[in-house]
Amino acid sequence: MNPETRTILENTSTASIATLLFKRGLRNQFVQNVGRLNPAWKRMVGPVYTLRYIPAREDLNPVEVFRDPDHPQRRAVEEIPEGHVLVMDCRLDATAASAGSILVTRLQIRGCAGVITDGGLRDADEIAKLDMPSFCARPAAPTNLTKHQALDLNVPIGCGGVAVFPGDIAVGDGDGVIIVPSELADEIAAEAKGMEMYERWVVDQVKAGASIIGLYPMNDETRARYESWLASQ
Repeated sequence: MNPETRTILENTSTASIATLLFKRGLRNQFVQNVGRLNPAWKRMVGPVYTLRYIPAREDLNPVEVFRDPDHPQRRAVEEIPEGHVLVMDCRLDATAASAGSILVTRLQIRGCAGVITDGGLRDADEIAKLDMPSFCARPAAPTNLTKHQALDLNVPIGCGGVAVFPGDIAVGDGDGVIIVPSELADEIAAEAKGMEMYERWVVDQVKAGASIIGLYPMNDETRARYESWLASQ
């Protein structure tokens, strides 16, 4: 991932990115019904590495399957590249966990940038204490084997109603997670830098008592004031 793009996106809200994607005709990039377990943590940014689950079949998912070193869930934890975000497709089923604190701790130690699942996470209180952002539909105590069979690594998936492709860029904050197509990441970051500065200026104007009419979006008079302020910076 372009280091400058990463730095800019680390300082850009998912709301701003959603608007920039909407301007390009992309309306369905925000992962639905997924929230951050550790709300005090910094913004999550990183290329996507995916894990796809299918519905579990009882005869194929006894607890002994975790002894297999090639089990896809275990491989995902040990093979995800540093700085990437693990995104798990649980078919919007949060009645079982897709991972727990031991696996998520291992991801943190290996330099993972974050975890996203449209299923559940178990040991949620412990995961929330880790120095890595984690997003899930809700906490869930049952093991993934009760509902989910880990199947594919680093293939296109759906997560929270969004098409997610390996290498796409995941950005997460207090609002949730948005997926930026990889080919648009640099372009979005370049525009976001100016957009974030403008919106911070607008907030300052509103706090000072300004009306939003002619300010957001700005008319010619406001644009002249903003450009004058920008030049002074």
